[in-house]
Amino acid sequence: MAARIDTSHAERATHPAAFLVLLFPFGASSGYIVVTLGYLLTHRGVSVAAVAGLTAISLVPQTWKFAWAPIVDTTLTPKVWYVIGALGTGGLIALTGIIPVGADTLPLMTALVFAFSVASSFLGMATESLAAHATDEAKKGRAGGWLQAGNLGGQGIGGGLGLWVAQHASMAWLSPLAVGVICAACMAALPFVYEKERRLRQARYLSDLADVAKDVWSIARTRLGYLALLILFLPIGTGAASNLWAALSGDWHASADTVALVNGALGGVVSTFACLAGGYVSDALDRKIAYSLFGVLIAVCAVAMALAPRTPTMFVFFTLFYAALLGGAYSAFSAVTLEAIGRGAAATKYNLLASLSNIPIAWMTLVDGWAHSRWGSGGMLFVEAAIGVVAIGFFGVLAALTRARERLVQV
Repeated sequence: MAARIDTSHAERATHPAAFLVLLFPFGASSGYIVVTLGYLLTHRGVSVAAVAGLTAISLVPQTWKFAWAPIVDTTLTPKVWYVIGALGTGGLIALTGIIPVGADTLPLMTALVFAFSVASSFLGMATESLAAHATDEAKKGRAGGWLQAGNLGGQGIGGGLGLWVAQHASMAWLSPLAVGVICAACMAALPFVYEKERRLRQARYLSDLADVAKDVWSIARTRLGYLALLILFLPIGTGAASNLWAALSGDWHASADTVALVNGALGGVVSTFACLAGGYVSDALDRKIAYSLFGVLIAVCAVAMALAPRTPTMFVFFTLFYAALLGGAYSAFSAVTLEAIGRGAAATKYNLLASLSNIPIAWMTLVDGWAHSRWGSGGMLFVEAAIGVVAIGFFGVLAALTRARERLVQV
């Protein structure tokens, strides 16, 4: 009689499309801030600078989340943390429906926005940990593409849906409720993710931080490692202007439905496909070169938009083009990060690098708001493009100098 083969421990493959669904709420929560609240606030008398401030505050937890990432790595499991993050994000977004949108309630709205940004950080960390452990090395770019398709696609679709419902529903609370329910519903994708590695989890927060610090230092000591850290910290491909499209739409005479379409559903679809394509590009090229390339193209798009006529058609064209390039840049970012962190305490390491990348996004959003106040939409786009090009040039020079130094040391 033939021996029966034991397949109880056979490795199952996780299709990266699951990461799109799992990270969708992370993007949708951001889209609700940028598109839905951004449009409603500016059309109720709140300044673009104040909206930029709200957006920047929402990024604070995303900048400092590496500090609590070890909790995800050392307690419970990524899937349990995902459920906690999804319910927290969806529930807190729904709660914003009880607050009237306007200048008088901006402080309270800001507090709730900050709270569901913290909740979404746990959801994002859990997803990134699952992706790091379920993805082969050669497919890091593709995994990054699916992750960012969920992020940017969720931002566009979630934000657009929120604005469309807000404009067409008689009850103001329906918009945040719809976005919140969708965020919670994405938990349905968890059974389709197979965790390759399981390790005993204990509450050892401070010791895990020390271990991760050692890992990061060992990465930073190599040329490839510190270049990866540097490129994520520089304002390259930040896409900060996209945080203000809804607030700036009046300069292009774009209606609420147009904003909801191009910065919402249509923009989300474009970003999704661009992220997937960017993932394959990142696997085909050096991943840092791919990241820089998309940064250059975003700067070119910003300059072209600044020079083009202020019409609804140009608003549609350039915001969609910008969204596509930003999708490629974000995919390259995830590819660089997944390549650098390996496995182990993946949530902590991923979010330490992600926190670095969120710093330039936050301050570039504030710079864009300041530049708009001084020079209008065109000046804002020129400033963003110039800063991006300078950052890419600086990185290129440093990369060339360190390459020459490395060759001299080898000789």
